[in-house]
Amino acid sequence: MAHKVRVLVVDDSALVRQILSSGLAMDPGIEVVGTASDPYMARDKIVELKPDVLTLDVEMPRMDGVEFLRRLMPQYPLPVVMVSSLTQKGKQITIDALEAGAVDFVAKPTTDMARGLAAMMLELRSKVKIASTANVSHWKSKRATLPSRKPAPGSGALAESTDKVIAIGASTGGTEAIKKVITQFPSTMPGVVIVQHMPAGFTKMFSDRLNQLCAMEVKEAESGDRIMPGRILVAPGGLHMRVRRSGGIYQVVCEAGEKVSGHCPSVDVLMHSVAEQVGANAVGVMLTGMGSDGATGMLAMRQAGARNIAQDEATSVVFGMPKVAFDKGGAERLLPIDDMADEVIRLLTEKKK
Repeated sequence: MAHKVRVLVVDDSALVRQILSSGLAMDPGIEVVGTASDPYMARDKIVELKPDVLTLDVEMPRMDGVEFLRRLMPQYPLPVVMVSSLTQKGKQITIDALEAGAVDFVAKPTTDMARGLAAMMLELRSKVKIASTANVSHWKSKRATLPSRKPAPGSGALAESTDKVIAIGASTGGTEAIKKVITQFPSTMPGVVIVQHMPAGFTKMFSDRLNQLCAMEVKEAESGDRIMPGRILVAPGGLHMRVRRSGGIYQVVCEAGEKVSGHCPSVDVLMHSVAEQVGANAVGVMLTGMGSDGATGMLAMRQAGARNIAQDEATSVVFGMPKVAFDKGGAERLLPIDDMADEVIRLLTEKKK
């Protein structure tokens, strides 16, 4: 019999603990081994029960989920799925939690509770099982560090023309991976377009956070936004983002649509458009994530002459999307996350020659 995923549910509400526990237990592959009403009780139960995955409420009394993660992950790295409220504060704490080591999150329903709750539990069961495969060992003994100050505009030596585009795709574990790559880009870098699997309402906050840390401008994309040196555009949650060439410039189009490869926004949608519109002037990057979204789009990019790389297994939280992209021939090489920014710059420099 296959090993069941052992889950510890942490929430200050007895009702929510009961709902999450019974909802998770509906999956025969999941076993709820315990619950805790606050991080202090959770700490003791983690040691006692040795769960595979933690579900953690974002907003709790005494110590919020982020502070708990900052203390937990360096000592006892454990895959954590946050249960987030859609309040402004809840969204902010969720973004902080992903930065502090959470693997993923689900949002509590705000309307149509019965249907919303069923959909949330379906998503939570799926994400708990994905989280159980996540590699979070790199958090061991890692001390929380303050974000570096935003570099002064104009720092960095790489200058490029507007006809280059860097396309990045990511999912589970991607918020931290994206940050590691793009904070190393100088302000003169060619335009960057990013799809990170994230629901509506969170991508704006994620973009704003990155904008504080990067030499480049980072913004949640809007239809008509120009892709240009010094700018990073993040696909808005719930909308597909495509690249369109208009004369001598590139712009993005953001629009609603059916899920593609299981997602909206979809990396495949973005990368197919880059293959078609940008061709050999593009560089593709596939980062950590579950599933295969982006693999066919990245292959189309490579067939159109783009240079593509993907994150290696050792540094991926989930080695799904990079592995499939590499196995299908879309990505030329697998690289550790710390080497990816330099490799992108090298590939762009090669294209210049």
